[in-house]
Formats: sequence, structure tokens, C-alpha cells
Amino acid sequence: MTGQSTDFQIWKYGAGKLSEQSDHAAAEEPLQITVDGTPVAVVMRTPGHDLDLVTGFLLTEGLVASVADVMRIDLEQKKNHALVFLADEVVLDHAKLSRNLFSASSCGICGKASIEAIHLQAAPVEDGFSVDADILLTMPKALRAAQEIFESTGGLHAAGLANAQGEILVLREDVGRHNAIDKVIGWAAMEKVDLSLTLLQVSGRVSFEVMQKALMARIPMVSAISAPSSLAIEFARESRQSLVGFLRPPTFNVYAGPQRITGAER
Repeated sequence: MTGQSTDFQIWKYGAGKLSEQSDHAAAEEPLQITVDGTPVAVVMRTPGHDLDLVTGFLLTEGLVASVADVMRIDLEQKKNHALVFLADEVVLDHAKLSRNLFSASSCGICGKASIEAIHLQAAPVEDGFSVDADILLTMPKALRAAQEIFESTGGLHAAGLANAQGEILVLREDVGRHNAIDKVIGWAAMEKVDLSLTLLQVSGRVSFEVMQKALMARIPMVSAISAPSSLAIEFARESRQSLVGFLRPPTFNVYAGPQRITGAER
């Protein structure tokens, strides 16, 4: 195992025969997140950027309001454990622990009751951010160019934050798309990036959970090369977020918030 990928000897079939060769698979290990002594989640993730992941998870799950609420995150005391220590004046709200203790890498926020429950924590986003259609068309290529692991494993989801000029500010990869999103949001929060002036580009489909995490982080636009779910579209519209799907140059679909896309006739 080398960091985020593991080498395997496999047998590949072709031209009527099996031949042995080396291949790579994305690494996956559990990470238990414990907050002030209370275990809150076990996420299956690709090792690496764990500080970003835990910080983003705490923010997008609404367990903390800002990084200032976190005094320390200890990743060294025990392998595959993240021990979170909140600031003295911050008390963990156990009512918000709606996520199951064991969540699969593709699970997202399994257990959230409804869209209304999310909106109790986060108001709809404001206008003020926009992206030119021509710049939006460059995002899939920009995301792919920034990926480091996909070419060798083919098994990781990617999430990237970009500014209005289409510049990738940060990219993270993981076996779980929600983990990749938490990682970029956690990085941005610690770097004090104004997330209201960014778009979230993801490599896969867009689920309700993806839009929820973006809303909690105050990201106004999400774009993806694949399709959104019906619930993701409904949530985006109610949250006044922009949602772009099937972003495959030279075309894309806008499912919500077309006002943030400039340079396109309507």
C-alpha cells in the first residue's frame, strides 16, 4: 500500500487468455470521529487529508458553527481515530447526531429526516456569485487535470472548489464522494476562503446530500459531469443554489439558479 492506493497482482482477460499483471486499487480504511469523548461517526475514507475531512465533516453536519469552535483535532494518538476537542465554551449538541454511527463511504448523511430539517440549520444562499458559461465548460477538464490518483486507480471520487475565473483552489479525492466534499470544505474553512464566492465541482452524480453539504458551507453553485437526483434539484431550488449537471462540453444542463450563469442568451 502506498498512501492512497494499494498494489495488487491481478489477471486480465483479453484475446482469449488470462495474463497476470500489476494493478492499483483505491485505499479504503475506517476513521472513527470522537467529539469530546462521544463517538459520533465512523466514515470509510481514503487515508490522507484527514484533518480536512474531519473539519469539513464537523461543519457540514452542523456539529460546530465554525473552525473557531474546535480547539484541537488529534490524529496521532490512535490509528484511524480522530479525537476532536471543542473549545471550552462549546457544548456538543447530541440532538444533532442524526447520522448513524457506522456510515458507508457512499452513504452521505443517511438518516436526515427531511429537507425542512436542513433548512432549520441553514438559510438559503444569497446572490452575488456568478460564472461565465465558457468558464463553466472548462471545469471538467480542470478538475481532471488536478487529480493525482484517478489515473492510477480509477476508483476515486473527486471534489474541487473553484473561483469565478475557473481556477481550482483545492482538490481532494476519496472513495466516498461525501468525504471528498468534506475534505475541500474543511481545507477552505481552515484557510479562511470565502466559500460564498466559489463553486463546487464534483466528478460524479449530485445527490441531496451533496447539495446539503454545499448549503451548510454556504457554497452557491454545484456542477457535475453526471446527473442530479430529483431531491437534489428540489433542494437546490428551495435553497436558491445553482445546480449544473451533465457538464460535458460543449453542453450542460442547468437545474436550478440559472441567474448565476453569465454569457448565455436566454
